[in-house]
Amino acid sequence: MDRQTLQVDGVQLALRVYESEGAPRASVVIGGAMGVRQAFYEPFARWLAQQGFRVTTFDYRGHGDSLQGPMRAVKADLFDWAQDYEAVITGAKAALPAQPLYLLGHSLGAQLPGLLRNPAQVDGLLSVAAGSGYWRDNAPKLKRMVPYFWWVLVPLATRLCGYFPGRALKKVGDLPAGVILQWRRWCLSPTYSVGAEGAAAAQSYGAVRFPVLALSMSDDELMTLRGTHNLVNLYTNTERRVERITPADVQARRIGHFGFFRDQFQQSLWPRAVEALAGLGRGPGAATVSGTTV
Repeated sequence: MDRQTLQVDGVQLALRVYESEGAPRASVVIGGAMGVRQAFYEPFARWLAQQGFRVTTFDYRGHGDSLQGPMRAVKADLFDWAQDYEAVITGAKAALPAQPLYLLGHSLGAQLPGLLRNPAQVDGLLSVAAGSGYWRDNAPKLKRMVPYFWWVLVPLATRLCGYFPGRALKKVGDLPAGVILQWRRWCLSPTYSVGAEGAAAAQSYGAVRFPVLALSMSDDELMTLRGTHNLVNLYTNTERRVERITPADVQARRIGHFGFFRDQFQQSLWPRAVEALAGLGRGPGAATVSGTTV
């Protein structure tokens, strides 16, 4: 693993690059979930590199290893994070220009690709445990909590601290004020980012032509199947599929929102990711895994 930095509009991003031992068959950029540091994906990224992929992970500006100085001083929103994502994609493509480049987006990491300015660099998106963040699409237990979260806790804590102190509150993680407040607007809109940001965002999602395969976990404690479909359907002009995976499919007691990337699934779910990425590269209708199409 090689730790690197990337300058984006004067901001330094922290990257980790995992090279394959032989000639790589493709590049994979892992887009992380909200509040999740790139270190969380390291076991999976190392394993994926062993399967012949050049893998890049990163932390969005003002977060994780990319945080410089106090978080209350960070000026960033989700458009900036989409720009960071795109800069990492551009760098990965330049490092391996002759091979396909795939995105593996976990939660937020499958939402932001709809805001890329140059989606033609990407050959496919594998979405894991992602969906619309609209609060009525949240899983039932979470949905009971979110009115307090969005209407009381987030505005109050962010105003008092100058950022969202999620680690102390054991909610999501520490986030820059611009990120959490924009995310709040998205999550309060029935059509999520497109509803909150209007026609320009709708056109951006509509410009995507790379195929999207979404893996939905039946026991996801945050995201519902409806929410996954609502996210995937924002990508209006490309092939898109949703595959449902249950713990029983992989002889496990639980997968949940974060479990896919835990090394207990090295022999079960992780090979399915390789299968899915290969399918994205084979063209229309080929991207599928051993789950239930829904």
